[in-house]
Amino acid sequence: MRGLKTILVLSCGMTLGILGANGQDLHFSQWFNAPLITNPANTGFIPDADYRLGANYRDQWSAIMAAPYRTMSLWGDAQVFRNRIENGWMGLGGVILRDDAGSSTLTSTSVYASVAYHQMVGFASLLSIGFNTGWVNKRINTSNLKFPDQFDGKFFDNTLPTSVVIDHPSDNYLDMQIGMNYAYFPTNKMYLNGGFSVQHFNRPRESFFNTDPVGFDSRIAPRYTGFVNASIKVNEQVIVNPMGYYTQMAGASEMVIGLNAQFNLQDEGDQQVIGGLYMRPGDAIIPMIGFVYKNIRLTFTYDVTTSALKHYDGGYGSWEFALLNQGFYSQYNGDKRQSLCPTFKP
Repeated sequence: MRGLKTILVLSCGMTLGILGANGQDLHFSQWFNAPLITNPANTGFIPDADYRLGANYRDQWSAIMAAPYRTMSLWGDAQVFRNRIENGWMGLGGVILRDDAGSSTLTSTSVYASVAYHQMVGFASLLSIGFNTGWVNKRINTSNLKFPDQFDGKFFDNTLPTSVVIDHPSDNYLDMQIGMNYAYFPTNKMYLNGGFSVQHFNRPRESFFNTDPVGFDSRIAPRYTGFVNASIKVNEQVIVNPMGYYTQMAGASEMVIGLNAQFNLQDEGDQQVIGGLYMRPGDAIIPMIGFVYKNIRLTFTYDVTTSALKHYDGGYGSWEFALLNQGFYSQYNGDKRQSLCPTFKP
């Protein structure tokens, strides 16, 4: 009887976790390669280029799930009005996000547009403020769900009738995020950067029911995110990038700290090898490798589980890659704008 009660409680909890709001937000271990969802003030903050296009893919829990969680994104941003605003510019960009939870029981599709303003203060400081707004769709595949009243004493059978009525299996809402950044460029061999953002600050309602159960609030809790990073040119062959990231939402939190190093293989930096190591304290160690060829950068990370979950997944966590292409506008030709951050290029 005790086992039956445990199964029913777990079933209820998992069902509410799927059908209610305040679920885990989408995230990447390579948060620094997903700049627009980390902080909209990053839109157009491209110290070593004028535009960039990126893609991210994350495969999570494939060792313990037949159908793992998959998260992917396509994004791009660019600097505009550089010649029209004194010591400043604007950034425009957009992001498309897609997430499949398990065997497509819950899917999420998001489209965001971002805008930011950047203003140099003196010769070495930059202040930025950004905003994004987007459309979010959450869809649930009800044929894969099983409810407590479908338990036949041994198994959950979704062919049995249930008293649970889902009012609409698809939910749409408007989501907003705001953020601020500060960057400091003391020399051409170093820059420091930090920022803070608030996502879901408009508190959109996310639910597959018309009304909330008593005592339950289906509005999404704000998500607070802060980060710091630096780029330090050690010599003509090595640039080191230490960084840290922290996010908190509805009592849940995540922290990622670590660094990577870029190793120059050619005089002008057209070919580089990247190696790094990050960690989520108490959860995972995250080694990173990558390669740069001209304007294209590809990086790969693997989350090695260190938490109690390692007893179930054998330490095999999640893998993730990020692809980035960036460059200067064609009108610059050979007279490229001076980079604001350490670079191997002359």
